[in-house]
Amino acid sequence: MGWRMKIIRIFLLGLLAFLFTVSVAHSKMMAINGTKVNLRSGPGQNYSVIWELGRGFPLRVLSSKGNWIKVQDYENDTGWVHKKFLDRKAHLIVKKKRVNIRSGPGTRFRIVGKANYGVVFRTLERKKGWVKVKHENGLTGWVLRSLLWGW
Repeated sequence: MGWRMKIIRIFLLGLLAFLFTVSVAHSKMMAINGTKVNLRSGPGQNYSVIWELGRGFPLRVLSSKGNWIKVQDYENDTGWVHKKFLDRKAHLIVKKKRVNIRSGPGTRFRIVGKANYGVVFRTLERKKGWVKVKHENGLTGWVLRSLLWGW
């Protein structure tokens, strides 16, 4: 192999490593760990508040600047949250109009509750395309994973 081919190969391997690192960093998920946390338009307290988020609200990490983390929500809205208001406890949010919460991981199990679009759950367990979740009011059950966003 000639020196040009070696350089091209090294360049391509480096590019692939970089793209893999970027995609892994962009897929990182976090959740809000406060009761009323501001999602801001920029990385600082002087930026306007876009939304007020509640405990457990799942977010995808896009980037960071100092102590501020740029995030994206389940509706693809983006904003900035101070890192002290984020943690790695897995949460999910309902992305369909209304979902059934069942006593087990499958449609043959009885419905123990229902949840509307935007309801947040703590993730407890995953099993064959289903997720065991717990709402802050204590309701626990299983929801089809494809109906939820988060991790």
